[in-house]
Amino acid sequence: MKTMNKIILIILFLITTTVISAQSYKYEIGAGAGMGFYIGDANPNKPFLKPGAAFDMTFRWNINYRWALKCGLSTATMRGESSGYYPSSASYSFKRQLVDLGLQAEFNFFNYGMGQSYLNTKRISPYILAGIGFVMVPKARDGFYSLSLPLGVGVKYKPGKRWNMMLEFSMRKTLGDKLDGKALDDPYLIESAALKNTDWYSYTMFTVTYDFGLKRRVCNNID
Repeated sequence: MKTMNKIILIILFLITTTVISAQSYKYEIGAGAGMGFYIGDANPNKPFLKPGAAFDMTFRWNINYRWALKCGLSTATMRGESSGYYPSSASYSFKRQLVDLGLQAEFNFFNYGMGQSYLNTKRISPYILAGIGFVMVPKARDGFYSLSLPLGVGVKYKPGKRWNMMLEFSMRKTLGDKLDGKALDDPYLIESAALKNTDWYSYTMFTVTYDFGLKRRVCNNID
């Protein structure tokens, strides 16, 4: 009888361990670092010119294995030099610290996950993103506050059951023309509009996140 009880306990333990190892999680939280650069009146067409340090904090809701929603708070140093671009002999340089709060939707090209072989999950997947955000440069008498529209691409890799690593590149269009300061607000004397201005900023970020919040399990082991 004791032997039978031990066998039952061992079987229950193995079943429990298998179920736990197959669980997937709804949420991720983490942080990242990288660099940012600016495209605008002082740098119309040169990516990665005068890059500055960038940092972010990330919360992600994994709706399913293909779709996710990410909320991020980030900051980056933006630099520019107007020499050679300004339509006069004057030159202008700036260094500004921006803060970005955004919401973006992500689409994974593969079923991103680990352990659900019956769903053909992959530990690595490229993805695309789009969303909306709010960007600000909190500076007295020369601040900047605007909506932003991010678009980007990235790749996700899951090195462990609860860990994720992401490398992401995004371009973010502002709906204002003073990201580089009021001195460069419409230097060409062309009437501007929200969809015609030239101020963009970009992030290249490496982020690590941790999974939490088990998904509910339903019949037939379907997520």
